[in-house]
Amino acid sequence: MRYLSCGKVKVGERIPSLSHLSRELGISIAALREQLEVARVMGLVEVRPKTGIRLLPYQFKPAVVQSLYFSLSQNADTFLKFADLRTHVETSYWYEAVGLLSSEDHRELRLLVQRAKEKLASNPPQIPHEEHRLLHLTIFRRLDNPFVQGILEAYWEVYEAVGLDVYTDFAYLERVWQYHEKMVEAICRQNFNEGYDALVEHMDLIYQRSKRPSYQTFE
Repeated sequence: MRYLSCGKVKVGERIPSLSHLSRELGISIAALREQLEVARVMGLVEVRPKTGIRLLPYQFKPAVVQSLYFSLSQNADTFLKFADLRTHVETSYWYEAVGLLSSEDHRELRLLVQRAKEKLASNPPQIPHEEHRLLHLTIFRRLDNPFVQGILEAYWEVYEAVGLDVYTDFAYLERVWQYHEKMVEAICRQNFNEGYDALVEHMDLIYQRSKRPSYQTFE
């Protein structure tokens, strides 16, 4: 790990073989393999049979996800606390994030709302989970902050793991997308205060669910 942070290898470049590193650093190959696996799980390196080991751009998400899964295995209420953190992150960065969005982003957000409404209106209705995830991540994707992005991306990965993407209360889903449409239309009109109010009201819905998430397995 120290070798990766010393600046000898740039993002995208190939890292020397383990045998080379073992000679250079005076560390056994077995110990290096253990450290390499940690670096891989943390999203720091890519390991492929033909291309070898390459340094990846920094991401905060892998570390957050691994830590959160462990926390969930110890305390079933952790997700609601993490969801509260995510709420504060989105509300705190709302004005900065929506101010960076382009007209193309606006069109994409409107398309996501349209796709979600079509899924809800289909027979039988479909859960627009992918649209839900993409809508929120699209709103905040222009922020140049890997820590904010990591928290928001980790939220959606764990959201799926705890089963919230299969929540089937149709009235709840309709309310969610009414708020989403209001948020998106406010963004497109540059009425960021109205969009912020809709975001805050929408965030409260997660605590109104009658179904508790299931935390049985986190592998």
